[in-house]
Amino acid sequence: MDPQSPGSVKRDYPRRVLETMTTSVLVLDRQLRLVYMNPAAEMLFAASSRLTRGTPFHKLAGGTAGLEAGMRRCLESGHPYTERELPLQLPGAQLITVDCTVTPLGDGSTSATELLVELRQVDRLLKISRDEQLLAQQHTSRLLVRNLAHEIKNPLGGIRGAAQLLEQEYDEPALKEYTRIIIGEADRLRGLVDRMLGPNQPPRLRSLNIHELLERVRGLVQVEAGPGLTVVRDYDPSIPPLRGDPDQLIQALLNIMRNAAQALDNRGTITLRTRVQRQFTIGHKRHKLVVKLEIIDDGPGIPEELREEIFYPMISGRADGSGLGLPIAQALVSQHGGLIECQSRPGETVFTLYLPLENTDG
Repeated sequence: MDPQSPGSVKRDYPRRVLETMTTSVLVLDRQLRLVYMNPAAEMLFAASSRLTRGTPFHKLAGGTAGLEAGMRRCLESGHPYTERELPLQLPGAQLITVDCTVTPLGDGSTSATELLVELRQVDRLLKISRDEQLLAQQHTSRLLVRNLAHEIKNPLGGIRGAAQLLEQEYDEPALKEYTRIIIGEADRLRGLVDRMLGPNQPPRLRSLNIHELLERVRGLVQVEAGPGLTVVRDYDPSIPPLRGDPDQLIQALLNIMRNAAQALDNRGTITLRTRVQRQFTIGHKRHKLVVKLEIIDDGPGIPEELREEIFYPMISGRADGSGLGLPIAQALVSQHGGLIECQSRPGETVFTLYLPLENTDG
């Protein structure tokens, strides 16, 4: 039969459906050894179905003793069951939370010979919701700042113009100095407002190596901080080039790394880590490939009362901070279709940048 005939396509439906599902699906035998897993499960466990066939389930994920006991009861009773918000430890010590449904498989005449296991990562769904909320907050914040900037810049222009006219009228040097102070302060405030607005130019995209940008930023921060700061590099060399504006991305990375160095008082360790994420959602859009870039410091952490507000303008944990570095970084990354997230506790603060890799070269 022709492989593309209607009968062939119909028989191929189950495989095609399994391969396009975002739910992780595994089939286990009566000894709870892996028979099959779909591509979503391969991504979840960072393993190949072909190479891990026959592997006991407990070797794929940690913390499964209770789940395996339930699987054995399912085999004996022949009844499916669901366990919600189950913690699983993946390879690399990553801890996730899943909803798990276990269904016995058999031919109807005998007891179940295999188990169908469906894993749905619920902490990922919560993260998507949190990302959407963060993007919405950022949009609202930028609208508010733009409206406020318009209201500030109009009278500033009038003040500056009036000071220039007064400067032309006065001959006395002391009075001219006062008008110059007024003009200088008006210009300073206008510059502050412009920085609050963030980037006003669209990114000029070209092919980039993310590690070359990181190395440039690392060098700048290392020189500024001095020998007390240690920067550890943990790069994935397989990451393909991405399309972006080098100046904008360097500025975003520099803002975050400088924040980390200042939080450490230039004495401590910053780790730069890059990885690839597959089938990753940013806001409402799902991307086939995303670069995940982490900037990790071992400083005191961000105060809990500021953690939800650090991407708002004028919010800073330092007395001498402007509170503009992180909002500008977020705006620059957002212009590239990406997002910055932050998790912090005493001893570890992680800023994670996600940048889509759809428009890669090659």
